[in-house]
Amino acid sequence: MFIFDISNPLTLILMLAVTVLLIFLSQEIKKSYIASIMLFVFLVLLIVHVAQMATLPEEFRYLITTLSRCIAIDFVFILITFFAYLWVDDIEAKVKGKKSIDDSLSWFWKKI
Repeated sequence: MFIFDISNPLTLILMLAVTVLLIFLSQEIKKSYIASIMLFVFLVLLIVHVAQMATLPEEFRYLITTLSRCIAIDFVFILITFFAYLWVDDIEAKVKGKKSIDDSLSWFWKKI
């Protein structure tokens, strides 16, 4: 059974590098939809990993620990990319003079 193992250290470093580069790019050109691309990717990965765990045949039960680590890593990346999306959305809203999608974290951005 094929799983996209993001708990592998090399894969984890590559995913982190791509995520940071896309967040930096979205911050530089002030487009929040670029940051949301990685959020969408990690949400899809989470759905895939949960579906694989739910439909895991008996002969592949040894993959439960790997899938559990992948799901935990997915949640961490979702949290990071969600905050990055909100941050870039706030930057984009200030540049364009529009209202941000969610301004409930304004106290958080002032501290950064």
